[in-house]
Amino acid sequence: MPTRRFLVSGRVQGVSYRAATRHEARALGLQGHARNLPDGRVEVLAQGSEEALAKLESWLWRGPPLARVDAVEAADAVALALSGFEIG
Repeated sequence: MPTRRFLVSGRVQGVSYRAATRHEARALGLQGHARNLPDGRVEVLAQGSEEALAKLESWLWRGPPLARVDAVEAADAVALALSGFEIG
């Protein structure tokens, strides 16, 4: 199953970005996680259909209302057996 790692930069910590991402990912039927990184970015690892991953990537560029997204880097990742979508 396709798996993608996204690195999101901008004002994405302390603005409910991870919680909103979890909500969006679950609505799209994706598995994975969203977690803060020490450098201020948010890492999103998501697994699911190509269509759902593309929709999530588009949403990541917007994020929740208080976020300001400057960049979203996307790369294919090794497929893992993921279950649910969690905040790390």
